[in-house]
Amino acid sequence: MNELKGKVALVAGGTRGASRAIAVELARAGAFVYVTGRTSGEHRSEVGRAETIEGTVELIEQAGGRGVAVRVDHLEPEQVRALAERIDAEHSRLDILIDGVWGGDTHLGWGKPIWEHPLDASLRMIRLGIDAHLITSHFLLPLVVRQPGGLVVELTDGTAEYNAKYREGTTLAFYVAKSAAHTLAIGEAAETAKSGCTAVAFTPGWLRSEAMLDEFGVTEENWRDALAAQPHFCISETPTFVGRTVAALAADEEKARFSGQTLNSGQLAKIYEIDDIDGSRPDGWRYMMEVAEQGKPADPTGYR
Repeated sequence: MNELKGKVALVAGGTRGASRAIAVELARAGAFVYVTGRTSGEHRSEVGRAETIEGTVELIEQAGGRGVAVRVDHLEPEQVRALAERIDAEHSRLDILIDGVWGGDTHLGWGKPIWEHPLDASLRMIRLGIDAHLITSHFLLPLVVRQPGGLVVELTDGTAEYNAKYREGTTLAFYVAKSAAHTLAIGEAAETAKSGCTAVAFTPGWLRSEAMLDEFGVTEENWRDALAAQPHFCISETPTFVGRTVAALAADEEKARFSGQTLNSGQLAKIYEIDDIDGSRPDGWRYMMEVAEQGKPADPTGYR
């Protein structure tokens, strides 16, 4: 796959999950990928997991791609400025910016109203989900708009339609932080339009991330064992599926038609005819809206 040969990409927050898989698939398609995050072989972030940015680059190299790990805290402006200067010096441009910065799951506190949720935890999620993304855009967008055809992707959790209402049990700060991606994409699309660039928000479906598999006590090989505890997990998808759809978007010469929109993996899989690693094509958010949210029995028939 050489659809992205010669392109330069940055996956901010590419340590694990969807962002890691996107980095791998962009590289597999030919892009040179910078992978940033706070957890490296020598440092661990507040998330406290074992995955590292170097581990992501190892996966890139196993896929036949090229990339480099750069430890960056995207809440620290000078670190992000230095990253932008490095990319400028080494490549003079940035074709693809994937902003998957998060790391706020340790602060969630599901089901607690704002007055019961610790204020420092709420503000930390706002910082990670909004401030870090604005800082990243401030320093990196000048490289993206340097030539037409650039792509900016703001990762989020939930479609614009799904997040239009408050999700029961959701922590308010989490809801605000993740909903901000929809507005960020609209604004970035407007500000980069004259430069011929595309900006979108993007959400995976129910992701079988490293953390989610651990939460259910399963692996990718036996993930269906989790259905006993959560039957609707039947619609889940691999991070690779997500990465494939974003890589296809990046290679689409007509991607500007999506600018300012919120896209999802199931939607793009239909457009680009992409399957998950098991040959299925999960349509996670349509399933969540039409089956899970309606209280219907778990059944992925017609949704994957």
